[in-house]
Amino acid sequence: MPAPAARAELYTVPISARPRRTWAQTAHAALCLAVFLFGCLMINGSQFAVLLPLRLLPLRAARKTYYEGIRYSKGAFGALLVLLCQWFAPTKLVLSFETKGPGKFTPEEIETLVERDGNGRVVSLNLPQKAVLIANHQVYLDWLYAWALTYYMGTHKDVFIVLKKSLKWVPIVGWGMQFYNFIFLARSWAADRLNLTKSLSWLARRAEKEDSPLTFILYPEGTLVSPDTRPISKKYADKLGIPDMTHTLLPRSTGLHYSLRSLAPRIPSLQLLDITMAYPGIPPLHYGQSYYTLRSIFCDGVPPPAVHMHIRKFDVNREVPIGDVSASNPKVLPNGSAKSAVEVDIPEGEREAFEIWLRDLWREKDQLMGRFLETGSLDAPAASGKAVEVEVPLRLKHRYEVLDAFCFFVPAVAGWAWSKLR
Repeated sequence: MPAPAARAELYTVPISARPRRTWAQTAHAALCLAVFLFGCLMINGSQFAVLLPLRLLPLRAARKTYYEGIRYSKGAFGALLVLLCQWFAPTKLVLSFETKGPGKFTPEEIETLVERDGNGRVVSLNLPQKAVLIANHQVYLDWLYAWALTYYMGTHKDVFIVLKKSLKWVPIVGWGMQFYNFIFLARSWAADRLNLTKSLSWLARRAEKEDSPLTFILYPEGTLVSPDTRPISKKYADKLGIPDMTHTLLPRSTGLHYSLRSLAPRIPSLQLLDITMAYPGIPPLHYGQSYYTLRSIFCDGVPPPAVHMHIRKFDVNREVPIGDVSASNPKVLPNGSAKSAVEVDIPEGEREAFEIWLRDLWREKDQLMGRFLETGSLDAPAASGKAVEVEVPLRLKHRYEVLDAFCFFVPAVAGWAWSKLR
């Protein structure tokens, strides 16, 4: 068993060079897996046993109750992710906010961004409730920490992501994803583009009609930075005749462009949250997956000591060059016909303008990653000489939310209602 001092720095050692797994780590992994599977079973069981019957009833009240129940179950999964971090892989989010360049927050916004309780603990982040969240992709668990961020934003019940179609029928997890209205793509753009635009247009229309939050998480790089993907990015850069990135991959603009053109006409207040994510312990020109994996973080109990996020915010309809979508009818879902082709068929000039804008955004992100490797911070020093950062330990805000994480209240309420009806 490593000494405490050595153990504290284990995250800086490549996984392949770490000591052999101990019996304590094996027990830790088994308990973590048991808690996760129990939570998933409780959530998915509640969806099938309690919520699905409501979906089948031809009553408006039943349909509304069903959707609210699904939102609760999605929030339960978000709370479960935070609880797993709290119990098995303690870490914190270290947040900084752009104040000078593109995507900057105003001084007034900065003043009201963070809410704390009487003990000074962060309990809420006043970030946009209807937003597309994009980030660089360093490790496979980037999505987990992004979802954890939405827990503090208050939008963790309304997160949507894109997944491989092959995951759709994975027992329990895949079924739950279908209940959550996640978007499944076949990785064939000819077939996927209409499915993506229709799904997002429907979600946007519902969010605006019901005035509910929406957070759509997307990774424009499409994959992790790794020894396999680095040459692909270099080849793409050579094809375009531009320099490759150093710490990130060249982003692919197509999926994000279609997404924004589908959402923006239906959500006038839509914001784009651009997040640069960085993890301590990864040396320059090395790869995140060599230091942090699902297994090493949750099973071996070697999480990153902090997850750094630098956040920029753009008003999509005013500050992002998505092109002319004025002809879009917010009440109609795109179907590929001439009357609704605005979201699906993008003029070449508008496509190129957006691609250049996103590439420039990523170039700035690449520079931020270089700053982090030099200074350990994504934020530029303030007048005091220190970066202005907000630390948010990943833990549930209230003890009763442990019950939420296992979707306890859905079967409890259903049991109470059944007892009253008997």
